Amino acid sequence: MNEKLFSLIEKLEKEHSLSFEEYEYLIENRNEEAALLLREKAQRVRKENYGNDVYIRGLIEIGNYCKNNCLYCGIRAGNRTCERYRLNEEEILSCCEQGYKLGFRTFVMQGGEDDYFSDERMCRIISEIKNRYPDCAVTLSLGEKSRESYQRLFDAGADRYLLRHETADKEHYEKLHPIGMSFENRMRCLNDLKEIGFQVGCGFMVGSPYQTNRHIAKDLKFIETFKPDMCGIGPFVPHRATPFSEYEQGTVELTCYLLSIIRLICPHILLPSTTALGTIDPNGREKGILSGANVVMPNLSPEEFRSKYELYNNKISTGAESAQQKNGLAGRMEKIGYKIVTARGDVKK
Repeated sequence: MNEKLFSLIEKLEKEHSLSFEEYEYLIENRNEEAALLLREKAQRVRKENYGNDVYIRGLIEIGNYCKNNCLYCGIRAGNRTCERYRLNEEEILSCCEQGYKLGFRTFVMQGGEDDYFSDERMCRIISEIKNRYPDCAVTLSLGEKSRESYQRLFDAGADRYLLRHETADKEHYEKLHPIGMSFENRMRCLNDLKEIGFQVGCGFMVGSPYQTNRHIAKDLKFIETFKPDMCGIGPFVPHRATPFSEYEQGTVELTCYLLSIIRLICPHILLPSTTALGTIDPNGREKGILSGANVVMPNLSPEEFRSKYELYNNKISTGAESAQQKNGLAGRMEKIGYKIVTARGDVKK
């Protein structure tokens, strides 16, 4: 490893900050030796803050209708082959009941941007979950909304909100999204969520179309300055019914390299090892955890709907991705020296 690369990794560990140019250098000049050093440092930092605990979240994909036409997404409005569904309130609460019995203490409700799930309906669902399971956290991932809507959801009892920024570069953002969606509005949403008091998660796709090392460096600098409580990154995986169907997917190697960097930037961050990692590599989940991640989100959705929430080709929802296979997931984590825990798993400040 060259001396500059080594010194930048040492600096990042000590100061949790690099310049934009230094982040770019770290990405452009990465090699196996640098990845190993980053991984070792990231593991040490996450163990200092979270021990060997891996937090589990029960993922409930509440519906795959979406009014947006993001160019990378399999549930985009323009996909006429997508078999649409929505869970009703009883089905969502049934998922929570099953998840609670399995030991989950965070429920993540994720879906497309769908006006059916109005503020009134979501607030009613959130309030009921918190009433039934007061020791649980509720996380939402429902896209862009007005500040007023976010405030209502927070007041109803939602604790966390996941909204990937997708890219910190305006020009790149416009290449991934249709006219009518704006980089400025995405940033407005993230800032509103933070000001309201949510634990906020951002994130981006690794290897998305048109992405350069400069874009990724911008993402890292954004994460450093925004200071999210959570950050979800995963490899871009194309979907056959999108304009990006023929684009090359992202890599496990770069994703894990960036997970380690993000852990060093934000030592206390909640960092998922994502489904996309497990989709393109059978050991992807484990590789993410060994790179500094400390969260996994098995699927609690009704089994008959899981395959319909296909954001990208071959998205997995069975095996270790299934909440019902929690014991199998626990065994896989134990093999690499970690343990899944039953806890809300709030961020440690």
